[in-house]
Amino acid sequence: MQKSAWFKRMALGFAAVAAVAVALVWAVGPDQLAQYREDLIYLGHRHLYLVGVSMALALIVGVPSGILLSRPFARRWAETGMQLFNIGNTLPPLAVLALAMVVVGIGDKPAIVALFLASLLPIVRNTYAGLAGLQPALLEAANALGMTPRQRLWRVEIPNALPVMLSGVRIALAINVGTAPLAFLIGASSYGELIFPGIYLNNHTALLLGAAATALIALLLDLTVAGVGKLVTPRGVA
Repeated sequence: MQKSAWFKRMALGFAAVAAVAVALVWAVGPDQLAQYREDLIYLGHRHLYLVGVSMALALIVGVPSGILLSRPFARRWAETGMQLFNIGNTLPPLAVLALAMVVVGIGDKPAIVALFLASLLPIVRNTYAGLAGLQPALLEAANALGMTPRQRLWRVEIPNALPVMLSGVRIALAINVGTAPLAFLIGASSYGELIFPGIYLNNHTALLLGAAATALIALLLDLTVAGVGKLVTPRGVA
């Protein structure tokens, strides 16, 4: 039953991607699409580069941090510690980009720093929530089997908390992909190179292509993470 529902959700997701692509071709026209083809490919690579590097850094920092905060000795400080990872979300994205530009300079580096900060909180919070919300009986059963704390974490806690953790990754990914076009304002290449000049020059074709391409990337990456999550989540875990 759960497998059938998952396939239905995935089918709806791919249908949404196809609908966006068809609507884009219909609205812009094949000739205009061919004219912007090289820009779309190049900027797509740059957009994915910014998203990939910043998300990798956010995962490297966020998942261990969430695990650490979920340990019994650290839970009393968890909410306080969580505010440290909220820096990228309390300030407007443009302000974070501006601060990163002042510290790091212009180009890809400040964009990656800003996207990294914007992606941290959902990963840390959902990792913490998934691990801290496990049923006590599950942990007691692991202890009764004689597992060490490390074995319990890797064999019991993380596999059962994985769906919640992946929800945080998907949220962070959506924020990251949607914020990446703003990197154009500090000299980093992304689909913002189509969106913002399209706004300034009243070029609706460039604006539509940049916005639609960003939406397609967000949808495809979300479906990819959902699919990978289904594969790596142990059978019987919701």
